[in-house]
Amino acid sequence: MLSDKEARKLSGMEELVSVFPSKQRQLHTTRSWNFMGFPSTAPRGPFESDVIIGMIDTGIWPESKSFDDAGFGPLPSKWKGICQANHNFTCNNKIIGARYYHLQSNISEKDIPSPRDNEGHGTHTSSTAAGRLVINASLAGIADGTARGGVPSARIAVYKVCWSDGCSDVDLLAAFEDAIADGVDIISLSIGGSGAINYFDDAIAIGSFHAMKKNILTSSSAGNSGPDSFSIENYAPWLLTVAASTIDRKIVARAKLGNGEEFQGMAVNTNGLDGEMYPLIFGGNVPNISAGANASVSSFCGEGMLDEKLVKGKVVLCSGLSDGSGPLLAGAVGAIMQTHGANDVSFEFSLPVSVLQSNSSEQVQHYANKTSNPTASIFKSQGVFDATAPYVVSFSSRGPNPITPNILKPDLTAPGVDILAAWSPLSTPKVPYNIISGTSMACPHTTGAAAYVKSFNPTWSSAAIKSALITTVYVMSSTKNAEAEFAYGAGHINPLAALRPGLIYDAQEVDYIKMLCGEGYSTKNLRLVTGDQSSCTSTNNGTVFDLNYPTFALRAQQGKSFSTSFQRTVTNVGVSNSTYKAIVNAPSSLKINVEPNILSFEALLEKKSFSIKIEGDAPKTTISTVLIWSDGTYNVRSPIVVYTR
Repeated sequence: MLSDKEARKLSGMEELVSVFPSKQRQLHTTRSWNFMGFPSTAPRGPFESDVIIGMIDTGIWPESKSFDDAGFGPLPSKWKGICQANHNFTCNNKIIGARYYHLQSNISEKDIPSPRDNEGHGTHTSSTAAGRLVINASLAGIADGTARGGVPSARIAVYKVCWSDGCSDVDLLAAFEDAIADGVDIISLSIGGSGAINYFDDAIAIGSFHAMKKNILTSSSAGNSGPDSFSIENYAPWLLTVAASTIDRKIVARAKLGNGEEFQGMAVNTNGLDGEMYPLIFGGNVPNISAGANASVSSFCGEGMLDEKLVKGKVVLCSGLSDGSGPLLAGAVGAIMQTHGANDVSFEFSLPVSVLQSNSSEQVQHYANKTSNPTASIFKSQGVFDATAPYVVSFSSRGPNPITPNILKPDLTAPGVDILAAWSPLSTPKVPYNIISGTSMACPHTTGAAAYVKSFNPTWSSAAIKSALITTVYVMSSTKNAEAEFAYGAGHINPLAALRPGLIYDAQEVDYIKMLCGEGYSTKNLRLVTGDQSSCTSTNNGTVFDLNYPTFALRAQQGKSFSTSFQRTVTNVGVSNSTYKAIVNAPSSLKINVEPNILSFEALLEKKSFSIKIEGDAPKTTISTVLIWSDGTYNVRSPIVVYTR
């Protein structure tokens, strides 16, 4: 923010190393993995090529460069799956298996009856988790760089359950059953939308429970219904629930007015107007009267609501956000759209668009209405540096957990905004790589990280891998997300740190059964989840506070004091002789006691138990702190959240 004179003056000071102009630079892709401190040169586990990721999604485009099997050895001996190779679909030594499911009604003519992806979503998530390194990948030159997944040498097994008519529970359960039997190590599930339902009615909770019984971790997306409270999906304790956050590259689309003013809007424009100025008109001034539209309706630029004769060849200003079909069908060359939301994510439209927040769009409207011949231009999108990253994006679903309120959800957050990855050329746009956003994009980042940890620790349980990921996160700030842990869980995933967690909170099927019994599940309902002859008895009727979870959550009753104890057991996976000390900086409104507060280990895999007692008066707002077990080398972090809702 210095003038040239000020810069010259400062440059002569001995205390400064250098002074030079700040340039706008293009960032590289996939920026997301580098942003997490996980470069392509990260150490690789000896078993990475034996790790099999089961992708339950819309299928896959096997011809993508991201799934080339050059240099891959034979299939892992544990693999028991098949490849449904019809409609020219073939597997290879990278995509080692593929199935498709549509058990109810006939498959629509819009869909392909094979594991082939004609939607794009499954191809995108698969390449994010385990795609090969592909240089010079971009979307029409946007976000140009090297695309790669978290575990490029891992194998992929595809289970297509989503079609143009949605994703059926019966298909989901069949896919889970096959994936477990086929021998996958990690399941990735970027699917949701069921709302708050009990676990025994939840196909994803049931399928993932069966996977957990076989030590298969299911990584799942938190949902795109944020920022409302209790909007979280996929919240079962045995699931890894992933929120979506930003990376330090955002995709922007500039809009320029005839008076020289420029605005940095949000959109993914593969083409722009090349700086050429076109007449600018406000949608509210050109209603399609013949269709019954008035100014208040046409201002939102809905389909058929604009007068084609007055809009054709112009840039139209719209009072709301849409897919752009209204302006496009009316003959507009571009659109400037107003959003009343956070404007923290870019989407693709059917014509050049720049999405502006209210204050900027009001300036554009003032110019359009007060200038005799207003003009505007919209530019092709570019990637720019975002110093505020990471923060959880507005659409990412928030906690608290609607079914088990004393289990913190989401578990953590991962990159899910403006992610470039492989795409199906049968979808829109017809490109090999595309930029999209969603918790669906965050989930495969965590899937890849889980597979990475698994490649070094093939015998670890699903809960152990989950614990390693949760307790080693980058710390997030509540100043950027007021919902704090209900937005980002423990924090932002850190794949390299998860290799060396020091201590892990492990759990098995019996632990989850105890929790479900303690939550009031009958034996009948319990068996709907477990699928076996488990029963709730006096000996296994536990409490949610004693589930060996790596985080602590407590819903207190409004207006009442509380005193609650949690029991936990940690397993030493750091160094054999080590001593950990408990560190808790409790706020004044909470009294927290850890007993014992020192844990001494003499061997690897040795277990030690402790209790943590939390006391206080019910808070008017959410209160949080963190328990850290530290031996000077490892810092095992577990958030503590107390709230009333």
